[in-house]
Parts: sequence; C-alpha cells; structure tokens
Amino acid sequence: MGAIHVHEFMSLDGVIDAPTWTFDYGFDPQMGDAIGAVTERCRGILLGRTTYEMFEPAWSTRTVEDDPGAPFFNDTTKYIVSSTLTTATWRNSEIIGPYDRDAIRRLKDEVDGDIYTSGSGTLVRAMLADGLVDGLHLFVYPLTRGSGPRLFPEEAAPGNLSLAACESYGNGVVYLAYRPQA
Repeated sequence: MGAIHVHEFMSLDGVIDAPTWTFDYGFDPQMGDAIGAVTERCRGILLGRTTYEMFEPAWSTRTVEDDPGAPFFNDTTKYIVSSTLTTATWRNSEIIGPYDRDAIRRLKDEVDGDIYTSGSGTLVRAMLADGLVDGLHLFVYPLTRGSGPRLFPEEAAPGNLSLAACESYGNGVVYLAYRPQA
C-alpha cells in the first residue's frame, strides 16, 4: 500500500490559502530539494478541484528548463477529487468524483508508489480527519495571516504526530515533516 504525502505552505498561525503571500520570501533552493525528496517516491498526484484548477495553467506549459519539478507535475497521473468538475484537460488527469475515504484508500492500494498532495485544503482536512495522511510536509513561513483557511480548523479532532525531519532556510522558512504517531 502506498502512502499519501501532503505538502503545504503555511503561515505561523496555520493559514494555508493560495500562497501568494510567500513570494516576498523567495524560494530557497533547499526547499526545492526537500519537495523533490518527497515527489521522487510518488507515482500519483491527488488534488482537490480548486488546486487542480490553479495548478493546470501554472504547470502544464512548464518544462524542466523552467522548473525541475515540471516533469513530475506534467507526467505523473493526477487524480482529482471533485463533485463538480466534469472535464480534466491537463494530460494524465483523471476525475475520481466527490470525496470518498474508501475511494482514497483504494487509490493508495492501486497506485504503484506513494501519492503526493499539495494545497487542496478541503481534501487534506478530510483526509486528516479520516486518518489517510501518512506524511505531512509543512513549509512554515515567518508571518501570521490573521484569517484564512487553516490546516487544522478549531473543530478538528485532537491528534498526535511524530516529527520525521526538520530544516530551516536562510529566508526564514522552516520545513517540518511529520508522520502519524504509532
């Protein structure tokens, strides 16, 4: 069975909305290395509709010369969780329908390797609540947003995680990798 690895850009107060607020900090090359270490073992990408619709125009025309992550995003099969999307135009994309924890469990069994998820807040919160996330990879930025969608909303059930890795970067961003506590 494969594992689901979630990657998020997050503010200190837990906000994970569209990360345009990260631009002021730049992208330290070591951050790309950390993301690459996660994506290199993944053979599927699982996205919510909103993130899919943001990623498609951003990634579908990029080449490896533009960004070393482009082949992963363009060549890897993308599974989109949506009850409203009817057509997926980005190559190697498949709509799997509305969120269904059993369908996600089957996907973990069927994909020959791990699965990468980025953004997709609604999907990620549901998968966290259902115990489907095997790795949580957070890039925490040194600012607070005050408001916005949070990774862990107030009504989320308490839970414990184990720290698997941590790094800090020259731009003030901290990378924290967690896995469910056994």
